[in-house]
Amino acid sequence: MLVLYTVNRNDRSIVGLVALAHAMVHTYELSIPILIPLWLNTFPVGQGTVGLVVAAGYALFGLGALPGGILSDTVGSRKLIAGCLFGMAASFGLLSVAPSIAVVALALVCWGVAASVYHPSGLSLISTGVEDRGNAFAYHGIAGNIGTAAGPLAVTLLLLVADWRTVTAVLAVPAVVAGLVALRVRFDERAAVTATDGGDSKASVGISSVSEFLAESKVLLAGPFLAVFAIVMLSGLYYRGVLTFLPDLLSGLPAFAPVEFAGRELEPYRYAYSGLLMVGVAGQYAGGKLTERIPTERGIGFTFAALAVLAVVFLPAADAGLAPLLVVGALLGFTLFVIQPMYQATVAQYTPAGTRGLSYGYTYLGVFGVGSAGSAMAGVILQYSNATALFGVLAALALGGAAIAAVLSAR
Repeated sequence: MLVLYTVNRNDRSIVGLVALAHAMVHTYELSIPILIPLWLNTFPVGQGTVGLVVAAGYALFGLGALPGGILSDTVGSRKLIAGCLFGMAASFGLLSVAPSIAVVALALVCWGVAASVYHPSGLSLISTGVEDRGNAFAYHGIAGNIGTAAGPLAVTLLLLVADWRTVTAVLAVPAVVAGLVALRVRFDERAAVTATDGGDSKASVGISSVSEFLAESKVLLAGPFLAVFAIVMLSGLYYRGVLTFLPDLLSGLPAFAPVEFAGRELEPYRYAYSGLLMVGVAGQYAGGKLTERIPTERGIGFTFAALAVLAVVFLPAADAGLAPLLVVGALLGFTLFVIQPMYQATVAQYTPAGTRGLSYGYTYLGVFGVGSAGSAMAGVILQYSNATALFGVLAALALGGAAIAAVLSAR
């Protein structure tokens, strides 16, 4: 269903692969917060410690994006995507046998390293291999959001019949299958460079030396891409800050108290969290379509402003009852993911094709590398202050992003 929008066989092959891989990456990424309450019960640690452990894995998820972007420009995307998938499977296999929080940290770091190469390689592959770029970004985002929602939902359902160690072992299997698919599919990675980038002189040149890396980085960060980089950092901080401990916060609300059903104890907060993320599918689709209809800088600004408002009203909605909380939660899930295809398309607008992998490497260094500090930030704030302080900080981050987007739009 995701690839029927185009009759171009090369486009179909690429979008099919990146959709599958993107779904896998976010399946694992967002299954981690569901496991946090279980780790807090299994190991003698607090929220601050778990926040730092999770932040370490998420940090490598972002920090590895920069070398991953360089490699995608030089060795190609297919090998990196396959390696990403096999590496994630091995990491969750290790997580399933972790005897301590230290080994949990090691497994998450290994997952972060493996997953880090996906976004720069996958997005670079779309930008240089797919002619219908805007729709490809939208469908790529939808696949990611399906994984984002499917991960927590799969964990929730599997936890009904098994413990968290067995669940993480089972989750490793789909990535192995996806990795085998990545090795077999065939396509031209540079098919759309001429069509979409006008035969850019950089179209066939990657980063081959440290001096060239420094020179290209200087060009990128001395121009308007610097503002885009600041935007994605703030987006990443908000994203991690709100999602990492949201299951733990929801589990403490009276509306989501455990219930007995068919002799088993159900945790409603897990289903609410999965539903919030599933709404993000519509957000990704809307964001991708908006990139073709409005200036992306303006769209980013409005989206950040909406995220600031939602951060302010989330806790009052939770206090008002289940219905207001579900409405605000759905709006948060939608808005949180509208912004992603917008900044992905903005990167493509401001950068040459030949260093697109480097550009997306910097982008996801900001989103997931710097953004990983949002997990640690949220854990520390919740351990030493409260949820009101956390959502206040999140609102401030969103207002900062809106201000930078307004400046970029004015330029």
